[in-house]
Amino acid sequence: MSDLTALSRFMSYALRHAPEAAGLELDGEGWAEVSDLVRGAQAAGHPLTDALLREIVRTSDKQRFRLSDDGRRIRASQGHSVAVDLHLSPVVPPETLFHGTATRFLPSIQAEGLKPGSRQHVHLSDTEETATAVGKRHGRAVVMHVAAGAMHRDGFAFYRSDNGVWLTEHVPPRFLVAPTPDCR
Repeated sequence: MSDLTALSRFMSYALRHAPEAAGLELDGEGWAEVSDLVRGAQAAGHPLTDALLREIVRTSDKQRFRLSDDGRRIRASQGHSVAVDLHLSPVVPPETLFHGTATRFLPSIQAEGLKPGSRQHVHLSDTEETATAVGKRHGRAVVMHVAAGAMHRDGFAFYRSDNGVWLTEHVPPRFLVAPTPDCR
């Protein structure tokens, strides 16, 4: 694992799940001072610098982080298990969205639907390719097709994070279409 990858993972951990790992206090919208994150990461044994942090933000393929307009604050784009309000407005989703998971999770998903687990929202993708990549992180991937348009018409809210991930609170089983196993 590259140094940037390890630093990015620590940043994700601190900004999404455990701000105390870097001695941070996130504000209600999930923002932390860049200087505090750098200082806290260094104190925790991670050689983060301001320049490396900005390189991670700029080059992240998933655009996991967002800097404030003045560049002094940073937050994770989505995926929080700590309570934050990203001030996302509800938007109309496409008819179908996708959720990548591992085959071992299928029985509970088919019984209970998609739940956010420790996060605030269920994460959905607008492409099967992205969902497959997400599912592969957890084992043999399957892609669940989510009838997002029908859910929206039934009153479910959808949001789109700064990095393009679709978010909703829960996907009941009736809105899940049979999964497609990853055959690649």
